[in-house]
Amino acid sequence: MTRTDRPPSWDERATLLAMLQYTRDTARAKCEGATPAAVAATPLVTSPLMSLGGVLNHLRWVEHSWIENRFVGGPDLGPWTDDEPDKEFSIGAQTPLSQLLAEYADQARRTDALVAGLDLDARSVTPLSSGELPTLRWVVLHLIEENARHNGHLDVLRELADGVTGD
Repeated sequence: MTRTDRPPSWDERATLLAMLQYTRDTARAKCEGATPAAVAATPLVTSPLMSLGGVLNHLRWVEHSWIENRFVGGPDLGPWTDDEPDKEFSIGAQTPLSQLLAEYADQARRTDALVAGLDLDARSVTPLSSGELPTLRWVVLHLIEENARHNGHLDVLRELADGVTGD
């Protein structure tokens, strides 16, 4: 897979979506080739849910939550519950990597299809806790930030699990 952060054109939409895809591709690259043991490993004592599989699954469900659920008002299909609000992490650690990568790619395709038909100034149907309705622009930037932050976690988790490092 070739990752690039360069958009096909330099307009705002193309740039934002290229950066979102780049952060997705980076997450995928950090996980590809990991063994089942590496995918499930939780080496951070103070963060017992942090595994390669858990973080990748979290990224998938974060996109669903922000775009399909909150932004356009579709049902919340996430695995979280009141008893286990971070269940996507525990499920991800136990799911085969090939399935996690396929589900992440499927989510990206659904997100991209929904975003393609919306203006960057469109407003979410669900307000933030402040009561404000964020724009699509803000939500896409938030997803980029979320992915970028968790890509750092994936770097550390992969290196601790099997010594693999990357850019």
